[in-house]
Amino acid sequence: MHGGAARDRVAALSGQVTTMGTKIEDFLKEKKIDPRRIIAASVKIERLQPEDRAIRLTKRLARGSEDAAKKKEAASAKKPRSGRPVTDRTLNAALQGKPISGPAKTRVLRAVNRLLEQKKQEKVELSALFDLPKKGGAAGAEAAG
Repeated sequence: MHGGAARDRVAALSGQVTTMGTKIEDFLKEKKIDPRRIIAASVKIERLQPEDRAIRLTKRLARGSEDAAKKKEAASAKKPRSGRPVTDRTLNAALQGKPISGPAKTRVLRAVNRLLEQKKQEKVELSALFDLPKKGGAAGAEAAG
């Protein structure tokens, strides 16, 4: 009984001593955004719509045909949504500062921007939420966004 209270005190103290929040964690606290809302917003944003299915269908049909004009048209079509929302695991990894993939960072960014838009605040860039690699990887990060 009282061992649990002592453990909680030690955890609280160690948290105070070593707390160095990640960039995204500090941003969410500053803007008063609950991480659970990011997951909910992402589910709504990334859900496949009929227009996304139509885009995928035209790409698939163009791949099967021999017509070069159709292939060009399908290649220049708008990109469909991924259908893959931000998961709890991805968000926890981001909040703890663990590495996450570029597309996952982009999905988190889209969800955060949607929440900021609802709060009538300015949208942010990816660099406001994550520490981007300085050299070499910067071009890859821009291509993902």
